[in-house]
Amino acid sequence: MTAPTDSKRLVAVTLDEASIGRSSADIEHERAVAIYDLIEQNAFAPVDHEGGPYALQLGIAENRLVFDVRLADGTPVIAHMLSLTPFRRIVKDYFLICDSYYKAIRTSTPSQIEAIDMGRRGLHDEGSRVLMERLKDKIEVDFDTARRLFTLLSVLHWKG
Repeated sequence: MTAPTDSKRLVAVTLDEASIGRSSADIEHERAVAIYDLIEQNAFAPVDHEGGPYALQLGIAENRLVFDVRLADGTPVIAHMLSLTPFRRIVKDYFLICDSYYKAIRTSTPSQIEAIDMGRRGLHDEGSRVLMERLKDKIEVDFDTARRLFTLLSVLHWKG
């Protein structure tokens, strides 16, 4: 994907409140940072649609991740539903290692924290690549945008 223009980017991201489970302070922080970072810098465009900038609402319905894409003024563009099945193992492993990471930053040595964080980043990258692959014929995103979207997918997937 080439450098994003104003017509190929997100200017708003929300999560469907009905899809969000109870979360820890660490998870809520991850969500807030991912949304902030995503709005600040992203490359996002539905395939064959040039009318952005876009607003995105992410949610979960019927065991599917829902991308409700609209123009910034709220005009519907498209909704895509992706099966969550390809993400189950990655998200489960990601949350296990995140839990270890949050515990480690309170009690472990810097080298132990770094080792856990490398594993965490590796799983996050894997989930981001799977998301990019699943979206490739639907929505164009760059890797950094996919990483932030994977964080939000994980938050939605987590039911506390």
